[in-house]
Amino acid sequence: MDILPMQAKGIESRRRGQVLVGPIDLDLGSEGITVIIGPNGAGKTTLLQLLHGTARLSAGTVEWACSASEARHHQSFVFQRPVMLRRTVMENLIYPLRLRGVTVADAQTLAREWATRVGLDSMLDRAAPVLSGGEQQKLALARALITKPKLLFLDEPCAALDGRATREIEAILTQAAAEGTRLVLSTHNLGQARRLASEVVFLRAGRIQESGPANEFFSQPTTPEARAFLRGDIVE
Repeated sequence: MDILPMQAKGIESRRRGQVLVGPIDLDLGSEGITVIIGPNGAGKTTLLQLLHGTARLSAGTVEWACSASEARHHQSFVFQRPVMLRRTVMENLIYPLRLRGVTVADAQTLAREWATRVGLDSMLDRAAPVLSGGEQQKLALARALITKPKLLFLDEPCAALDGRATREIEAILTQAAAEGTRLVLSTHNLGQARRLASEVVFLRAGRIQESGPANEFFSQPTTPEARAFLRGDIVE
């Protein structure tokens, strides 16, 4: 089932009459890694939630290459602070598979495979809430990817991690993209954006200030705000 391309048309999020995000028009193609950057408070998290459907649209539409319910079924979302079930690593990994009707035996086999891929194979019986921050983020990623989603949203996936954990997470993301999962992630880390992005969306004050191929954006940004942001200046 192809869920992409996706078109967001005039989407907005409003709260108490105040526009938090939008109006925004955004197209997502079938391949690559889209990285959303921008100053704190720009609306990056809200935009991800609007696209994923976990935040209510105040205006506009999100159109998929299939029905909205089918598109949702083939998506996953990884939060900035990993949400862990108060269960073992194994039980966290098999949970989304069991929801989809996968047998216990097959789910456990896949869980072991993914635990090995993300370096948690020695921790399958450990309680997930006692893992380190990096280990929890790797578990959250494995749990999101174990269902082979067509599209994965990630909100600041490395925000609280050290350099080693960040490298490990980025390697997992790069491999997932190479295997066909479309990635859309936000980050405050410009180095990470340069390493991962095939496309950049620069968000400012809830609006898209500039977007385009990553190599063009980083080498020749077209707006003064984007140039200032890349220099490290304060952009509001």
